[in-house]
Amino acid sequence: MRTGLKPVLRTAVALVGASALIALAGCTTDPTVEPGGGEGGGEDSSEEWFDQKLYDRQFEERDVVPEGPEDKPYLQMINPEMGDTSEFKSEGGKKMCFANASISNPWRQTGWITMNEQLKDLKKNGVITEMETRDAQDNDDTQIADIDYFISEGDCDGFIISPNSTSAITPAVERACKTDKPVIVFDRGVETDCAVTFIHPIGGFAWGIDTSQFLIDNLEKGDKVVALRILPGVDVLEQRWAAAEKLFGEADIEVVDYFTEGDPAEIKKVVSDELAKGDVQGVWMDAGDGAVSAVEAFEDAGKDYPVMTGEDELSFLRKWKDTDMTAMAPVYSNFQWRTPLLAAEMIFKGEEVPTEWVLPQSPITAEDLDEYLDRNKGMPDGHYAKFGGEDLSGFPEVWQDRVIP
Repeated sequence: MRTGLKPVLRTAVALVGASALIALAGCTTDPTVEPGGGEGGGEDSSEEWFDQKLYDRQFEERDVVPEGPEDKPYLQMINPEMGDTSEFKSEGGKKMCFANASISNPWRQTGWITMNEQLKDLKKNGVITEMETRDAQDNDDTQIADIDYFISEGDCDGFIISPNSTSAITPAVERACKTDKPVIVFDRGVETDCAVTFIHPIGGFAWGIDTSQFLIDNLEKGDKVVALRILPGVDVLEQRWAAAEKLFGEADIEVVDYFTEGDPAEIKKVVSDELAKGDVQGVWMDAGDGAVSAVEAFEDAGKDYPVMTGEDELSFLRKWKDTDMTAMAPVYSNFQWRTPLLAAEMIFKGEEVPTEWVLPQSPITAEDLDEYLDRNKGMPDGHYAKFGGEDLSGFPEVWQDRVIP
């Protein structure tokens, strides 16, 4: 894995459509994908991951009013095409088997806590008797073995899979589908549509559009942006960057991008090195881990705060509030961790569910920053503001205490 201390400089971008991949999220590497160009990422990577049709679809979905209960975003749906699940209808409590990519970052930890609180409620209601979980710890081979273990074990009533990477996990998902038990894929995607439903927020292109357009609207032509990327080969991260790179190039914004693995020390070093070369007017991130370190680099250098996009992690929101800088927090809706279990409940009742369940994905802006800070008072810095678990029985203590099951 390369961390890329030498940037790739771009002032104009020509992007070529590539075959569509289902959107995913998270911070792991697909070993089948090699980043192109220089150590900072490369144009080949952007070309591979850009898909005009998916870009256009997610561009439009950003403005769609979702269907579903207004106070339950985790049950809302954007442009759903409903699928029949009557073949899975059955009585009694069910055992679910969950193959999780990892809980190795604050976003996944927040979701995992929320998922387990949702599970407690469903257990009380007799819907699910047990959820056996195996954690792949960000390793494709481990997750493939986990899924095959569940299949060979033979006592799973249904499967929930959050894939570690896109192509590597696809065959294992297909094997799970062949058991004729319902398979639910969420968060990250695979290259098959055999699952009963694939649950995810709008996607990486939507993130890239929202964030880059915010920076463009608040910068001048020729201004310099440092783009901080976590890892290559994760499709939602690559799609975030592909959309942003396209729009930055069209707006004549100078961009240098680096892979940092989300390491705060690396982020601070990268930004400090760029500031030593000259002024930086903007910071763009494909995920918000370490965002505060980027801000601190400006403070240490005695420079004006940049126009910046981070994420809805509270550490960034609080720093944004304290500095009053020009910022926006994109969101990859953490409340999606509730939806697979609720989808399983619907499936075993024989109710229709969307074949692709697209959840809302709305950034936090300056206008609603105070609202989300107030709603999350007492939560730790690693908590995500739009976690969507306020109505669960463990709120707020379980999240405040950061109880990781």
